[in-house]
Amino acid sequence: MSPDAHDDSDAFLSEVCWHYFVNEMTQAEVARALGVTRLRVNQAIQRARQLGIVKVQIESPLLARLELQERLQADLGVKKVLVAPAHRDAYDCHVPAGAALAKYLVECLKAGSWSKIGVAWGMTLQCASERIARQPQPGLEIVSMIGGTTTGASFNAFGIASGFAERFDAHYSLLAAPIYLSEGVDRDVFLSQEIFRSHFEKCRALDAAVLVVGDVSPRSYLVSNGLPKEVAPRDLTAAGAVGDLLGHFLDQEGNEIPHPLNQRTIGVDLEMLAAIPWKILAAAGPHKVDIIRAATRRGLVDVLITDDVTAELLAEP
Repeated sequence: MSPDAHDDSDAFLSEVCWHYFVNEMTQAEVARALGVTRLRVNQAIQRARQLGIVKVQIESPLLARLELQERLQADLGVKKVLVAPAHRDAYDCHVPAGAALAKYLVECLKAGSWSKIGVAWGMTLQCASERIARQPQPGLEIVSMIGGTTTGASFNAFGIASGFAERFDAHYSLLAAPIYLSEGVDRDVFLSQEIFRSHFEKCRALDAAVLVVGDVSPRSYLVSNGLPKEVAPRDLTAAGAVGDLLGHFLDQEGNEIPHPLNQRTIGVDLEMLAAIPWKILAAAGPHKVDIIRAATRRGLVDVLITDDVTAELLAEP
């Protein structure tokens, strides 16, 4: 009797699955061996899965991170979460997230859907640019979204924009301004200059924004080196700040704190940022958990790239 007459028999389903999953035969090879059609083999495999004869079990150290990614996407309300493994015995909050960001950017650019990418600045972005092999991206422009500090760190706004551009053989545009205006300078008048008007037109046309965040402590380069002399970190925390995004200090809910410093920031404002189609935040470290949450609550993150140390803390109630 042909096996086709026993469509749902456990013996037939088990034999098909044994050949297919254990002997690693193709469906066509299984069909020839059992004297049935390839369609019957395919139907038998699907039926075996439905009945629980075949169960898929993934044994991988990556599984826990995949589950964590899925959970954080739902909890934080973002489109995508990527969690990189950290070296817990010699923890570095920049390298794993930077490496994962580099991989993500290369994959997105290969798809060819972005022509203008805005960048913030910081150590995580420097780590990312250093891990990108040179690969020409014709027509790509890297646009800095925030002013720079007066000190010459390589991960300052100017170094980051030019660094990414060099990796992709791309054009780049710098926001040649300080992060914060001096007291008494009219921000609207300052930004009315043609050089800034044209730069912010590019910012409004960005396809993606690559972001970092910082806390309100000396661990933040912006706090330790970029704040005006008359502004102390304790003034910002007293006003409710948990950290900054593009130089704008936010409270736990993602609202800008009521402090004059936010009105002196030179860079893409948060309303303009919200309108950019893809907002990619690369940030890690226990000290950044609150500001990461704040940025997601404000709706300023579409893709979060972090490490497993930070992800586990973000997943806590």
